[in-house]
Amino acid sequence: MTKGRQADSARRRQRVIAAINRALADGTEISVSGIARAAAVDRTFLYRHRDLLEKIHVLEAAPPANGDNTGPAVTRASLQADLLAAHERAVRLNGRVQQLEKRLSEALGEQVWRQSGLGAPTDIDALNQKITHLEQQTIDLRLQLEERDEDLAAARATNRELMTQLNHAARPR
Repeated sequence: MTKGRQADSARRRQRVIAAINRALADGTEISVSGIARAAAVDRTFLYRHRDLLEKIHVLEAAPPANGDNTGPAVTRASLQADLLAAHERAVRLNGRVQQLEKRLSEALGEQVWRQSGLGAPTDIDALNQKITHLEQQTIDLRLQLEERDEDLAAARATNRELMTQLNHAARPR
């Protein structure tokens, strides 16, 4: 059983080496996932065999060997620099997003505070003027009510006097 496992491991190693050589010859991108897929092995197989993994990483970091010079070669270092720049930009954007979320939260909180009636009104002068106007209106309405009460009392008194006169005039009969 042990010899069978060793033979299976040796066959997989040969497939990985053949996949690496094919990728080098074809000029395709070399990566752990790509080689594992091409060799029909699991990535954990490569991580258990450090020599194969190191060989893949070395080839991955090396510039491509193809002869067409259509543009600048992309190296691992340039990709890492791009990744670092993208990471720094993401950190800056994350900070800006947090700042904007805080401002939005404060604005919404203030708006809800004002709408609930718990917070200080925004235009105190206008409210004081409105209070003064309403107080004056209340005084005017009380004066009108007192005048009407006096008129009503006078009308009742006159009515009582007329009734008394009518009652006295009706008795001598």
